[in-house]
Amino acid sequence: MSPQERIHELTDKINYYNYQYYQNSISEVDDYTFDTLLEELIGLERQYPEFRRPDTPSLRVGGTVSKEFPTVYHRFPMLSLGNTYSEVELVEFDNRVRKGLNDQPYTYVCELKFDGVALSMTYENGVLVQGATRGDGVRGDDITHNIRTIRTLPLRIHGDKIPPLFEVRGEGFLPLAEFERINKEREDIGEPLLANPRNAASGTFKQQDSAIVAKRRLDCYLYSFLSEPEIFQTHEESLVAMNQWGFNVSPTWRTCRTIQEVMAYIQEWETNRYSLPLATDGIVIKVNRYDQQRELGFTAKSPRWAIAYKYKAQAASTTLNSVSYQVGRTGAVTPVAHLKPVLLAGTVVKRASLHNANEIQRLGVMLNDTVFIEKGGEIIPKVTGVDLAKRTAASVPIDYPTHCPACGTPLVRKEGEAHFYCPNEKSCPPQRQARLEHFIQRRAMNIESLGEGKIELLIDKGLLENPADLYDLTTEKLLGLEKAYTDEESGKIRVVSFREKTVENILTAIERSRQQPFPNVLFALGIRYVGNTTAEKLADYFGSMDELMAAPYETLVNVPEVGPRIAQSIVAWFADPDNQRFVERLRQAGLQFAADRKIVEPESSKLDGKTFLYTGTFAHFSREELEERIQANGGKLLSGVSKKLSYLIVGENAGPSKVDKARKLGVNMIGEQEFIAMIS
Repeated sequence: MSPQERIHELTDKINYYNYQYYQNSISEVDDYTFDTLLEELIGLERQYPEFRRPDTPSLRVGGTVSKEFPTVYHRFPMLSLGNTYSEVELVEFDNRVRKGLNDQPYTYVCELKFDGVALSMTYENGVLVQGATRGDGVRGDDITHNIRTIRTLPLRIHGDKIPPLFEVRGEGFLPLAEFERINKEREDIGEPLLANPRNAASGTFKQQDSAIVAKRRLDCYLYSFLSEPEIFQTHEESLVAMNQWGFNVSPTWRTCRTIQEVMAYIQEWETNRYSLPLATDGIVIKVNRYDQQRELGFTAKSPRWAIAYKYKAQAASTTLNSVSYQVGRTGAVTPVAHLKPVLLAGTVVKRASLHNANEIQRLGVMLNDTVFIEKGGEIIPKVTGVDLAKRTAASVPIDYPTHCPACGTPLVRKEGEAHFYCPNEKSCPPQRQARLEHFIQRRAMNIESLGEGKIELLIDKGLLENPADLYDLTTEKLLGLEKAYTDEESGKIRVVSFREKTVENILTAIERSRQQPFPNVLFALGIRYVGNTTAEKLADYFGSMDELMAAPYETLVNVPEVGPRIAQSIVAWFADPDNQRFVERLRQAGLQFAADRKIVEPESSKLDGKTFLYTGTFAHFSREELEERIQANGGKLLSGVSKKLSYLIVGENAGPSKVDKARKLGVNMIGEQEFIAMIS
């Protein structure tokens, strides 16, 4: 089979597997098989780029770096809708529709109003060619590279009566589960939390590096189809067709014959919406027939044939009974409000976040106060205010602790940070346990079968002091261990016991973890501020643990995604003798301490004897592609600016420290076009 035929075969096969998984919830192959096929395709496309198809699934993983987003004009304006919080105004809207249509029969389509980012996707001959933001409604930003990472969005569609050119519109969003995962990781590495899923989605879609976008696992619900000429008579027909063509249409829409049916739909979803994978803030009501939409027309700002009904913000008031303080992996102390149970957004809330000492002071909240709570992004309950009218003599100030609630160590507060920290990172029990839980998580060493209760048991029995102890565990040490504990949520007594099958599963998972790639090992170390993405950048830049450990601050700040704060944290972590011993034990345990280097096919010898370094972003290359082109043409990459450097390739938003040092040392600095000329 020729390379072109194999590329076509792999493209069709992987697209089919993607469709089955994301549209039909059917997993026809395991992850390993899927990843192997995708890696083969990516390798072939690198070698034979002329055969890469526009609907290649390799676009899903990102990798394109955009230094700017071109402006695109919408063929059809993306207008905003009028909105209301009143059922009375909905009846008035219905009366205006009836009058505007001269009492013709009409129906409505009701859809949930998703809280995300409005997107427009253009298809030519069934292939996705452009994705854009709403912008000001007339023009938006071209974010096609980032749009292609949405795995539920078809890159090519098949079906009957598909027009040669059409546009679909939808709401791009960050699923709630993904939002929680990202915030858990950010909290874990000491980064500020994302405010809410909607803002997080908006920021992600405007990321310059599409590989980062791909890791966020964005999604999109489609709700509009546009073409000239129109091929559907009703909005209902377009939703059914889009679903049949493989677009991700939320099944929550409904056709309603009367305004009373619309009201019933609104009431039904007022609480049911909390079971969805994203936040919603209302209902969109549209006249179903397109000819009637044209007849009703538009005002200066919005269509007369549609309106949005907004739900009132879900809030509740209850009594603040007490405040406890949780200590995280980085030592950050977080206050948690314990409340008189209250129903909010379909669930009973007993606890809520108070964030930090600054927030307690800003709110002016006291124990025994009546407080208002809301769900931030419909997920995490938080205290938003105090009902001062209900404050009594029983209210007393909250005394923020001066010492760690777990180990008694005096707390410290770093300049510019909101949290107080326990500096006893090596002996503080919750920090020690959190480091172990961080080490075994899926994106780190992926040691399954070791849940929270089992970690606690192993700590209690003196078998786990730090993560390296995991590799000393044996059947003899584990078999028969048992512990009873009280579940915080339910209050029930639960028992953790290590039976033969449990022990076998744990030891198998530990053994398998020795094969986790170097970036995972680096992330698992738990260096403050080094998240999963930063760990990948460091692994790619240095190639091995030894190179990273030896890297000075001046080299680290030149790594993509690594700023002064992260560089200082890395240097300090590896300078600690205890951490050095920890790393050495992991080395002796057989963990992967070097990155898998890709084999680069040679193109020419035009750069033989020359050394290169780059800084900034580039219009024609991702960083990975630039490195490959340097190596493929005989050049060598250096990790920092020195007198040995032949050329510094300077892109957009170049790092000033590299440029200044290159200028002082007299290193040749070239632009992207000059580099292209050197290898062409």
